[in-house]
Amino acid sequence: MPHPTLPTGATLTLVSHHLCPYVQRAAIALAEKGVAFERRTIDLAAKPDWFLAMSPLGKVPLLLIQREDGSEAVLFESAVICEYLEDTQTDTPLHPADPLVRAQHRGWMEFGSSILSDLWGFETAKDAETYAAKRQALSEKFTRVEAALGAGPFFAGGNFSLVDAVFAPIFRYFDVFDTVAPTGVLDGFEKVAAWRAALMRRASVRTAVAEDYPERLKVFLKEHDAWLLKLAA
Repeated sequence: MPHPTLPTGATLTLVSHHLCPYVQRAAIALAEKGVAFERRTIDLAAKPDWFLAMSPLGKVPLLLIQREDGSEAVLFESAVICEYLEDTQTDTPLHPADPLVRAQHRGWMEFGSSILSDLWGFETAKDAETYAAKRQALSEKFTRVEAALGAGPFFAGGNFSLVDAVFAPIFRYFDVFDTVAPTGVLDGFEKVAAWRAALMRRASVRTAVAEDYPERLKVFLKEHDAWLLKLAA
C-alpha cells in the first residue's frame, strides 16, 4: 500500500499569530519538509468570525488544505499538524525511525510544551515573587534538558527533528529577554547553549517569524507590565 501524501495540487495556508510559539513549530516543520505554504496572520484579541468557525479551540495554528476540487480541510493543534506532515511528507523525516525513540521524542515535545506554560507565567509576572517562582521552575526543567542532550548539534545528534522545532521558539524568547535584562535561566547549561546556537542558525527557524518579532514581544511585555522590564529599569 503506498504511503499517503498531501492531496495533489493542494494549497496550504497556515493561520498564524505574530508571537505564537506553536505557530512557529508548524512553520518550521513545513519549511524543513520543503512544503510551500501561505500565511494568514490574525489578531487573537479580535478573532474574526471565519476563524472561530474553523477553530474548535479558538487557537492558532490552523492548517487550511485547499484541494484542487475546491473543497477544504482544516487541521488544528500544532502537534497534529506536525504529525500530519510527518505522515504525508516522508522524504524528509523529522521523527526517528525506531518506534521507542520516536515515542521518547514525543515525550520531549510535551516537555517543551510544559516549558512554554512556565514561560507564559514568567513573561507576564508582575511581581518579584511570581517572577522568581517561574524562573526557578524553568531552571529546573532546563536542568533535565541539559541531562538529556548528547553531543549535538541537535536534540538527536546530527538530525534535525520535531523536538528541535518545539524548542527553537522557546529559545527565541530568551534571545529577546537577553536584550531586556539578564534572567539567568539558562546560565551554566553548556549543552543547552550549544543547542540553542545551532537552532538559531537554522534557516527554517530564522524564517519562522517576521523580522519585527523582537519589537512585538517587547510591546507584549509592556502591555502586561512585565516584571522583567522592571529589572531592566
